[in-house]
Amino acid sequence: MNRIITLFLFLVLGSSIANAQKSSVEESLFGVQTGFLGIWGYNELRLADQLTLRSEIGFNAGIWGGSSYSNTFNYIFTPTITIEPRWYYNLKKRADKGRRTWNNGANFLSLETSLHPDLFTISNHDNVAVTNTIAFIPKWGIKRNIGQHFGFEIAVGPLGYRINLDDTRNSGTTATLDLKIGYNF
Repeated sequence: MNRIITLFLFLVLGSSIANAQKSSVEESLFGVQTGFLGIWGYNELRLADQLTLRSEIGFNAGIWGGSSYSNTFNYIFTPTITIEPRWYYNLKKRADKGRRTWNNGANFLSLETSLHPDLFTISNHDNVAVTNTIAFIPKWGIKRNIGQHFGFEIAVGPLGYRINLDDTRNSGTTATLDLKIGYNF
């Protein structure tokens, strides 16, 4: 009888430990994401248990139209480079409740620093250029997983600051809303 109880306890404790989630961010996470206006590749590098440094490169998109243009629908893709420290503040709480936290699935606070250089543009309209800018935007967001490799992010940065590198007199406030879905490698 003691052997049966010992075996039962071993199986229960062993499965609990095997199913327990860690309450720290991933060492390194690579992925691609797309949203309403863009596509990006990213890496999140672990700095501490709840802190990562996200680097991202991709294309932001824009659309416009009107009677002043030959086409009623115009688009532009322009490169962007982003560095963003993220603090996943509720990772341990989610893990303690048994919720999925792999691939850094938790709420976060961050400071997005984005460079929008005027290197080149892809557009259906001739001679379209963008202004060289750098933006600093504090954000709050959530990152969740859909299955093993897919996930989504929603983040809002209601008030940030954009610096026009060509003419600093035209610098000012900015905001962001991220709605992204992606694949984690």
